[in-house]
Amino acid sequence: MQTLEPNFDHLLSLSGPYGTFEHARYATARVEHGYCTDDVARVLLVSVRETDAPREVADLASSSLAFLARAQDVDGRFWNRRSPDGEWSGSSSSDDCWGRALWALGTTVARSSDPELKESAMKLFERSAKVRSPWARSMSFASFGAAETLKVDPTNRIALRLLEATARTVDRPDRTKYWRWGEERLSYANAALPEAMLTAGSLLGDDRLIETGLRQLRWLLEMESPRGHLSVTPVGGRDSHSAAKMFDQQPIEVAAMSEACVRAYELTRDGQWRIGHVLCVEWFMGRNDLGVAMYDPDTGGGYDGLTAVGPNLNQGAESTIALLTTLQHARLFVRASS
Repeated sequence: MQTLEPNFDHLLSLSGPYGTFEHARYATARVEHGYCTDDVARVLLVSVRETDAPREVADLASSSLAFLARAQDVDGRFWNRRSPDGEWSGSSSSDDCWGRALWALGTTVARSSDPELKESAMKLFERSAKVRSPWARSMSFASFGAAETLKVDPTNRIALRLLEATARTVDRPDRTKYWRWGEERLSYANAALPEAMLTAGSLLGDDRLIETGLRQLRWLLEMESPRGHLSVTPVGGRDSHSAAKMFDQQPIEVAAMSEACVRAYELTRDGQWRIGHVLCVEWFMGRNDLGVAMYDPDTGGGYDGLTAVGPNLNQGAESTIALLTTLQHARLFVRASS
């Protein structure tokens, strides 16, 4: 499979004085919309995953960690919204921004080559990993950070307890023999749920949870590739009773599927999951419902969505990072097979 190298140019262009701006109008940052912890956590994740990162990407990791340190409340929850002038709004929570922050912090602990960054990330992780979220996706994101932390410290009780809590949250049986999913509806970042089952099951020695995760992920992948290419659940979701809608498709769905397929492949070495990841890469390259590329080759930015009339040409942080993480995994597959 031929693929692109991750290009951080556009993500770097979205940098502001406090972090990475959330939105863009085409390739230009929309400064007026400010920052969000959700996206800055994603920036930290993709930055520390970059091997042999150039100085500007390493600096991006440092500035993103500093942002998360300021976003963390004393009780371990996170504020999500930050204005262009650096002021926080709303209240702290254990929503997705909390889960994604933990994912990024745990990954920094495991993968950063900077000892100071790793130490700071561990302190932030352990404070927030004592929190629990009522939301399955938030807990799933957090569990990925716990799994990374356990690579470095296999006896870390805070991370282990977070994994145990996640297992209880995501362990849901199939609704029916036709709707092999633990929820009545598919919504967003769907593949994160079975991935969390695989993550928790493998580290806690729960084979039944692994089997459930593999079964539900297989069902999701087959349902979202009925014509031989990826066609992910659109905005608005999908259930067993509604007519199938194709648009708008979001890159975050593709990235979530990519992450889950990579996790399943690492766990099973079953080639079907490698094929699943290839479908995710190909979605960005143009093998999708409209046959159009979902990235800007000039900037390295990812487009914000696949609509019925073509790509949404805005290149926000979330979409760009979805592209970058998917390409990072593809690069590892290429290296492993060479």
